[in-house]
Amino acid sequence: MAVVARPATDDAISEEEIMTLQQPALPATALARPARRRDRGRLFQEIGMLAPAVALLTIFLIVPFLLSFWTAMTNQPLVPRPTPVRFIGLTNFLRIFKDDLFWTSLWNVSRFTFWILPVQCGLAFATALLLHQKLPLRNFFRGLFFLPAITSMVVVCVIWGTLFQYPTGPLNQIIGFLSGGRIQPIDWLGDPNWAMFSIVLLSAWQAYGFQMIVYLAGLQGIPDELYDAARIDGANAFQRFWHVTMPGLRPTHVFVLVITTIQAFKLYTQVAILTQGGPKSSTETVVHYMVRAGFEEQKLGYASAVSVILFVIVLIIALVQRQLLRRFDV
Repeated sequence: MAVVARPATDDAISEEEIMTLQQPALPATALARPARRRDRGRLFQEIGMLAPAVALLTIFLIVPFLLSFWTAMTNQPLVPRPTPVRFIGLTNFLRIFKDDLFWTSLWNVSRFTFWILPVQCGLAFATALLLHQKLPLRNFFRGLFFLPAITSMVVVCVIWGTLFQYPTGPLNQIIGFLSGGRIQPIDWLGDPNWAMFSIVLLSAWQAYGFQMIVYLAGLQGIPDELYDAARIDGANAFQRFWHVTMPGLRPTHVFVLVITTIQAFKLYTQVAILTQGGPKSSTETVVHYMVRAGFEEQKLGYASAVSVILFVIVLIIALVQRQLLRRFDV
């Protein structure tokens, strides 16, 4: 007689389920171990990704700053002498603050920064807005306007030195022709009233191409859908610029202003080639003052103290500038 197996009902429990229920429950620590391993592996991965950047920052920024700060506390000369190097504390810093030429150089570089920010950044922003439009040969003009930024500053100084030549330079000839001879030739680099302005013109022309590329990248990062929505809402060109373009470029503005400020305080090559800090110290800058102290006067400890002061000044200005821009939501 054959035995017919009864099909399992929904309420029936299979042997596998019974075996599973009979197995002892794993402790909470055992369940947490895989999660801990994953967290530890993720931590090691993050450390590995950060390690190269931290190493480069330490080697090229932190260590040189500490070495400069230590050298600034000594009477270290540029060329070793028979007499041993002595620790002199804050003497170099006190001498710097008592030197009128240092304050003149700091005032000059501050004045240069105040002029270069609107001229250079404004020119770069206007050029980027123009080249962002769908114009013929716009890629050619992008490369053309960026060309000065990749040209050696020495070459740029030679070119502009020829343009500034007194009294028969091309720039004076153009001004004389346009004014019908009513404006006398200007001694661009020899007149204290014009020397720094000439450096501003040269520097803005040479470096604005970099800021232009940064602004172009920012403009291309603004979605076209925002402009389309503004047109549908009836916004005109100026309203689209003010309410779409400008808010979309806030991070770009912050980056450009901070980078331009830092570069302005590092002004040196133009001054060293064209004016050597003159006339009458009207173009003397902090970096030029530091280089002369370190290499011409061979006071390496004194020059290191100047570099430490410059680093702190630039760092404070960059932080204050960034906080102000964030506060006013610019």
